[in-house]
Amino acid sequence: MRAVVLDAVRARPEVREVPDPAAPPSGVVVEVGATGMCRSDWHAWAGHDDLAFPHVPGHELAGVVVEVGPEVRRWHVGDRVTVPFVCGCGTCDWCRGGDAQVCPDQEQPGFTHWGSFAERVALHAADTNLVAVPHEVDLATAAGLGCRFATAYRALVGRARLGPGEWVTVVGAGGVGLSAVMIAAALGARVVAVDRNPEALAVAASLGAEHTLLADGTDVPAAVADLTGGGGHVAVDAVGSEQTCADAILSLRRRGRHVQVGLLPPVEGHPRVPMARVIAWELDLLGSHGMAAADYPEMMELVRSGALRPQLLVERTIGLEEAAALLPGFDTAAVAGMTIIDPRRP
Repeated sequence: MRAVVLDAVRARPEVREVPDPAAPPSGVVVEVGATGMCRSDWHAWAGHDDLAFPHVPGHELAGVVVEVGPEVRRWHVGDRVTVPFVCGCGTCDWCRGGDAQVCPDQEQPGFTHWGSFAERVALHAADTNLVAVPHEVDLATAAGLGCRFATAYRALVGRARLGPGEWVTVVGAGGVGLSAVMIAAALGARVVAVDRNPEALAVAASLGAEHTLLADGTDVPAAVADLTGGGGHVAVDAVGSEQTCADAILSLRRRGRHVQVGLLPPVEGHPRVPMARVIAWELDLLGSHGMAAADYPEMMELVRSGALRPQLLVERTIGLEEAAALLPGFDTAAVAGMTIIDPRRP
């Protein structure tokens, strides 16, 4: 099969022929119909994750099952499926309790094993991790759910428990940030979107953001306080930097809830967080790490019915060759939505 291959940290990605994957005993092989590219893939390329080389990245995917392991009971060849980017082992207490997203023995396609920037991908513990894709939902839309949209959904619904009428500040209007804007608006919340890219902010406004703030040179916490009458009830850092994390936390009102979604690479050992404000104002700091397959049905039904329309977040669709060229600079790319890869494109 054709795949995007990394030979070392920060090496130039190459598209080349590699052996087809084999289904694990409790897993499947999926023919990839669509796979997303996001900042997490760039983190892997940049060396922020422990990878074994050569490596194939890619963790947001949807496709059709083409091979089934002997221990799989729920899935068959021909099934249309997607999968969370965190795949649980299927046997631990966390998985049995429906919290596979924090499984201590988790697998992550594109990180712990070869991923979906390829024509086929192997997935583990299929009976725990696969999610059926309704025929009303196309594979590109389903692929966009696996990391950014599902993460935003759980961050707001499962972790922050965002309610109607509450103010939420979304810092970063990339794939996960725009997903958060759409979901928050659908929940009846009032949204302030923050980004350095005016085009991304225009998309955020079209998806329901009541206010947009251009981050370049703006005192974000002060501006949010003015717009919301004292700060947001909820803040989401959808980027993952010391600046965006601090802006999100400092934009909260007293007793507010912050959800950290963007990965925070260590700087001088650890990222610096404004903990004095956290303590004095009794803020809640919440992590959000994807969403387990067990929690997908509610979100998938909202997508199937049209109440949520993640397909509006797809900015462009590219092939493997263009994906290989794009990956090294994706941390600074001026994107205003999701980038989807179709491995079948020449």
